[in-house]
Amino acid sequence: MAVYQIDPVHDARWRVFLEGNPQATIFHTPAWLEALRRTYGYEPAALTTAAPGEELCDGLVFCRVKSWLTGCRTVSLPFSDHCEPLVETREELARLLSALKCDLGARTGEYLEIRPLTLLEEGSLGLDQAGSFCLHQLDLHADLEEIFRRFHKDCVQRKIRRAERELLSYQEGRSEWQLARFYNLLVQSRRRQKLAPQPLSWFRNLITCMGERLKIRLALKDGRAVASILTLRYKDTLVYKYGCSDRKFNRLGGMQLLFWKAIQEAKQEGICTFDFGRSDWDQPGLITFKDRWGAVQTPIAYWRYGIYPLPRTTPGWHNRLARRIFGHMPDAFLPLAGSLMYRHLG
Repeated sequence: MAVYQIDPVHDARWRVFLEGNPQATIFHTPAWLEALRRTYGYEPAALTTAAPGEELCDGLVFCRVKSWLTGCRTVSLPFSDHCEPLVETREELARLLSALKCDLGARTGEYLEIRPLTLLEEGSLGLDQAGSFCLHQLDLHADLEEIFRRFHKDCVQRKIRRAERELLSYQEGRSEWQLARFYNLLVQSRRRQKLAPQPLSWFRNLITCMGERLKIRLALKDGRAVASILTLRYKDTLVYKYGCSDRKFNRLGGMQLLFWKAIQEAKQEGICTFDFGRSDWDQPGLITFKDRWGAVQTPIAYWRYGIYPLPRTTPGWHNRLARRIFGHMPDAFLPLAGSLMYRHLG
């Protein structure tokens, strides 16, 4: 069976296909793909067995990352927590992967990486595991009172009540003012983590491409932003993608208030799942934080294929390397460093 490459940003069939596919997420959407293209120069594409003019029945979306620093690779999908191949059978996945594998043959040192939600067996489809992670999702089918009751009493419930007693104010939107407050907190948080922040242009492009599906949520104390999260909505899922705070005010419960506001809004709009996002296993504090909301842990893994043997790496090595570089960099240079480096990291 023939395999065809399409442009998932401009081919109208892709959007229709996503709407009818229960496995599709925000990371498959033309809006997410266009933001990747505008910010990092990646050209998104998708493989399908549907001939031109035919209705799509499957799809594997990807970007090619071309970097003199980190090498060239085909990734499904850069900067995305996960990206399930939109197929119904193992045979369909094997067919689409085979087409991508053949394309690697002429590029020495390149490799292919997919980031599915579904766990595969080591060596399955000729793929080797490249990393293991933890995904947290909160089921929102229960009523709000029951959802709140399941939160950790000390670390979540009391923090929310503390934020209310402290009269923290809440804002949401996509304005330049709100983006500036979010980004300032993001730079502070990344400095604490000894990592460079994502480029400001990435968030501007997300706002432009996502529109009303994106919200910046701010908690403020006396007009000063003390915590912020960025969420994305698609179908019946609300995704927490980025979060940041001013550590001096963490005791006030700003982050807990923001998550609670987002969950309350999700319930009111009929959303079924709050996706807390991916965590590395070497981030026990973050995993514990998400556990305390009653979210369910699910292991996910990334998988790679290369013509030539791929080097064995220790999970989290890129973060440790980045901390060694950015940990000694002056604050004023961190945003610039992020702008220069992130396109090599997808």
